[in-house]
Amino acid sequence: MTQLQALVFDWAGTIIDHGSLAPMGAFVELFARHGVAISIDEARVPMGLAKWDHIHALGTAPRIAAEWLRQHGRSFSDADCDALYEEFTPMNAQSVLNHAALIPGALEVVQDLRERGLKIGSTTGYNRPIMEVVLPLAAAQGYVPDNLVCAGDMDSARPGPLMMVRTLSDLQVWPPAAVVKVDDTVPGLQEGRAIGAWVVGLAVSGNTLGLSEAQWLALPAEEQQRLRERATAELRAGGAHYVIDSVAQLPPVIEDIERRLAAGERPD
Repeated sequence: MTQLQALVFDWAGTIIDHGSLAPMGAFVELFARHGVAISIDEARVPMGLAKWDHIHALGTAPRIAAEWLRQHGRSFSDADCDALYEEFTPMNAQSVLNHAALIPGALEVVQDLRERGLKIGSTTGYNRPIMEVVLPLAAAQGYVPDNLVCAGDMDSARPGPLMMVRTLSDLQVWPPAAVVKVDDTVPGLQEGRAIGAWVVGLAVSGNTLGLSEAQWLALPAEEQQRLRERATAELRAGGAHYVIDSVAQLPPVIEDIERRLAAGERPD
């Protein structure tokens, strides 16, 4: 094995929805409906997890758990999480209608990768009902990956490897060292590390910064660099072999990984 066989992309913050904005308002509104105020920054912390796991992580975070107990007279439970998850899915499905634009450069990069003979896989923390809304919106813009594995398709999701195991099976590629996982969240990177793939983190386009393209471009260069460095450090600490701003910068990384593979290197 001296060449790559496939890339596996996350969705929100990676291929679509610069800043991964679609879920955030839904999480805030969800808890507000139940008398608990949470901030966007708090809502972002578990990003990348399956959405049930994300809601559970929020509901059991110390400050939010204390407020839930005060409002409801009981601790946040799995049954509460089940109920909130049922509310959340249609809210997020509605939100993605306004946050499904491809991230600049994504389509061109994917087309370049296909021309190199690479397969294009995808995993997501979204569930199937949400992705049933997203898929036609992405396809209308020209993005149709070779597979899709959603949170809920497997017994466990990120940061474990099972969604990646299913993806490699769908794509009929092996070994994992011939695969690159591209993601904007630490749990998404860790699912790539868990199976032994190369992992590339996205510092600017995704959840780590949480900014739309317009918000990012409006910042002074010094502030952009400060935020870029902070996000890069977080993604590096989360296991990224490489960190770039967005998928638009991916081709040189692919060339470097292929060089390293040809030299006998494997992901550490």
